[in-house]
Amino acid sequence: METAILGGGCFWCLEVALGELRGVVDVISGYAGGHDEYPTYEAVCSGETGHAEVVQVQFDPLEIDYSDLLAAFFTIHDPTTLNRQGNDVGSQYRSVIFYCSEQQKMKAEAFMKSLNTSGDWPNPLVTALRPAGIFYPAESCHRDYYRLHAEQPYCRIVVAPKVNKLREKFCNRLSGKHG
Repeated sequence: METAILGGGCFWCLEVALGELRGVVDVISGYAGGHDEYPTYEAVCSGETGHAEVVQVQFDPLEIDYSDLLAAFFTIHDPTTLNRQGNDVGSQYRSVIFYCSEQQKMKAEAFMKSLNTSGDWPNPLVTALRPAGIFYPAESCHRDYYRLHAEQPYCRIVVAPKVNKLREKFCNRLSGKHG
């Protein structure tokens, strides 16, 4: 198994969408990249902790390559907006990749370079690439949030369209775990 730590807006979106990919074993919402040793959702939302909302993804590299995981990640968020995803604004919503190995760093650099030159995005990527530090799991009420609260307005308006976009683009790579 390998671990990836990715931040691209609200962790509820990333958690459910990336969890649908074949080869992804587990996805946990949490916090990374800041200075607070005991981050809470409320503290991270204040923007004072330096942490980003992220997901820790456990995946089987024999079933899904890290580059394919990055392709899905870049499909479900806008990597060209600094500290913002839609109405979610603040450094805690930044686009960031916390690499867990030098190989991940090299793959992420190559992937982002290719994406920047592809013309897929009208503006340059602002995604930060940082070494992984400590990952702090989010409080239990934030885990499996979409599955437990799919009818909540934020889930219907923000999360569901991202999940549907991933399902459409990666339909041949889905695990079938979530329908």
